[in-house]
Amino acid sequence: MKPRIAPDVPRRYTRLSFAEREEIALAVAAQEPIRSIAARLGRAPSTISREIKRNSSHGRNKYRPQFRFGAPWRGGPLRRPHYYPSAAQGRAQRNAQRRHQRKLAANSRLHAQVQTWLEDFYSPQQIVSQLRVEFPDDLEMRVSHETIYQSIYVQGKGNLRRELHACLRTGRALRHPQRRAGERRGRIPGMVNISQRPAEALDRAIPGHWEGDLILGSIESASAIGTVVERSTRYAMLLHLPDNHTAEALQNAIVAKMSRLPAMLRKTLTWDQGKEMANHAQIATAIDLDIYFCDPHSPWQRGTNENTNGLLRQWFPKGTDLSVFPEDYLDYVAAKLNNRPRKTLGWKTPAQALDQLLSNPSDPAVALAP
Repeated sequence: MKPRIAPDVPRRYTRLSFAEREEIALAVAAQEPIRSIAARLGRAPSTISREIKRNSSHGRNKYRPQFRFGAPWRGGPLRRPHYYPSAAQGRAQRNAQRRHQRKLAANSRLHAQVQTWLEDFYSPQQIVSQLRVEFPDDLEMRVSHETIYQSIYVQGKGNLRRELHACLRTGRALRHPQRRAGERRGRIPGMVNISQRPAEALDRAIPGHWEGDLILGSIESASAIGTVVERSTRYAMLLHLPDNHTAEALQNAIVAKMSRLPAMLRKTLTWDQGKEMANHAQIATAIDLDIYFCDPHSPWQRGTNENTNGLLRQWFPKGTDLSVFPEDYLDYVAAKLNNRPRKTLGWKTPAQALDQLLSNPSDPAVALAP
């Protein structure tokens, strides 16, 4: 027997494609021999045999083609297996997902890092990007976002599921407008509509344009937290309103927080038409800031702020008494949010984007994606 010679370049195994499975289905229906199917597809006969056996409705019955090397089959009654390529493809994909999920179970260091970031409310996509940043040369610290999702959502298969299901972000949570008993939203004297806001505020290329709103607590507590978000860097600041959210209280909180910013970062502030902004003229004068108001019932005109408020609900669930949170805790939450990487910033964090802006404000590369 001649010795087998290994090929110069070993063939890399690839899974059967859906197109190949369709070819197999046609061949099985025509009762073509397995070796003939394998030769035509460039696959090993054992691969074709396993595929048919695994995915046929008569899988336990040996596949008996009608012809073998051109001769009629005379070995007994035929029982044609039913092979469905769509069902076979679905089964293969589910099996592949289960195999990928084992990566987190087998790598305790990767498991621990993924768990840490999920507990900090990182999305699976953010985790994947940060793994590349934190472990650039360690290929063992790699996982796909789909594997993370599957580990959490696939019942009985995910090794992180029990601990982390509550930590997984479910996407953007739109807030429904809440109105207190007796509250009315009349026209605020002297307000300037968003239609008059400078065009540069819309494209996000120039920093210094902010959006703001209130996160409301439980009805019984009548509590609230103010939020302001810079449109270009997505940098967020939280306003402490421990006693109430009257116009005077909000005025004092905005002036105290935003007066710390350099003048280049204080251009405009966009708010809705809530009566808490009745003192907008005093705020504008105190910190040299132009204030604009959205149209009624138009939260999309403050889309950046709406998205941020949805993320903040991870720390401040609806129905919570927000007055119990001290100012240093609000600063802690803001820091957590500002140090979370964002896809829209090229996986930089808002804090990094703001730091880059402040260190080199004239650099055109600082202009960020919309």
